[in-house]
Amino acid sequence: MNGSTLNSETSKSISLESIESREILTGFNGKFIHSDNLTLAYWDIDEGASLPEHAHEHEQVVNMLEGEFEITVGGNPLSLKPGDVVVIPGNVPHSGKAISKCRILDVFSPARDDYR
Repeated sequence: MNGSTLNSETSKSISLESIESREILTGFNGKFIHSDNLTLAYWDIDEGASLPEHAHEHEQVVNMLEGEFEITVGGNPLSLKPGDVVVIPGNVPHSGKAISKCRILDVFSPARDDYR
């Protein structure tokens, strides 16, 4: 298993430094923490990396930590900077591109089994 899993029986403190980073798409390196109902994805994204349009059942909350990222959600383009948050409902198409090197925290519900 990659990342860390937490639930009510195994709650503990996790250091992000202890989690191995995985490149999910070219330029998108993530560290993943899973609970019973959520996945937290801590992304380090290379400048210029593109996220192809896609959709998934999971509700996604994008938390912009560092850099600049252009995201299009349901045909609506947005420019994200540190402190910006976007909620993407499940099954809504979205895509994006890193304008600069970025750090993003995505929170998914339900948990993303494909990132385990």
